[in-house]
Amino acid sequence: MFVNDDIQQRWWNLEAKLAERFGKKPDVEAILFLIGLQETGFEEIKISKEQKQDLMHVAVCTVLQPSGYFIFEGKDPDNWPHFKQVKEMPAYNLPEQENFLKDHILLYFEQQDF
Repeated sequence: MFVNDDIQQRWWNLEAKLAERFGKKPDVEAILFLIGLQETGFEEIKISKEQKQDLMHVAVCTVLQPSGYFIFEGKDPDNWPHFKQVKEMPAYNLPEQENFLKDHILLYFEQQDF
């Protein structure tokens, strides 16, 4: 079995669990958005485009933190987490980047016992 096949199967399993919970199959961006909401506790009814981007940024930093790409620096007065990039991201092509991110998202959900 190839590593990418394993990631793909695990990804389909995650999508199925999230679809069951939310009633719709999420894409990578929606999953990152959910992680951002989880990590910040953000509860606004209306979310601006900039806030969505900020939530997704928090999610990317959070999922890449265990691999040493980012370190948590603390929270600001509004309780938003801040990270510092400490390692360069790998120079992958688009499909490789997606698998890299998916693998880290899967690890995040495993660590959350989801």
